[in-house]
Amino acid sequence: MTGLVFRFATVSGQRIDWRLARNCSVTPAQLGWMYLSLCLVSLGIAACFWMLGAYLVMPFAWLEILAVGIAFAMYGRHAADGERISLQGSRLVVERETAGRLERAEFDRSRVRVEPKTGDHSLIMLSAQGRSVEVGRFVRPELRPALASEIRMALRAA
Repeated sequence: MTGLVFRFATVSGQRIDWRLARNCSVTPAQLGWMYLSLCLVSLGIAACFWMLGAYLVMPFAWLEILAVGIAFAMYGRHAADGERISLQGSRLVVERETAGRLERAEFDRSRVRVEPKTGDHSLIMLSAQGRSVEVGRFVRPELRPALASEIRMALRAA
């Protein structure tokens, strides 16, 4: 596998890995700290108004914190979503993680077909031996054909 140039993959020895992940600007830990600071500020302001006699501000502050907390939890649940494709020896291993649930499929590299699902910008279908897996969710649609050809090239080399 020497001499091959990859745009999406990393090569270590005889192993080729494609790590396709969601582009997240905030990690779950940063999100937690941000939520905690938002709670402190919102409840602090609500407490000041409550002490001044505006008692209805506090329930709305709690409602706001609850709504933002639900939105942050939904974001955090999918922050680590991704796909990992590994080619080592005669095996192609595809792992997809969605909301903490991991799906794994293994294929014999000599039998794998790589093709777009329906059109030029659709997901990439990896299929062999009656099983198939779609990959490329976290790659821009116009770059999926390049990823598919890179996977084909790696499968042929060896």
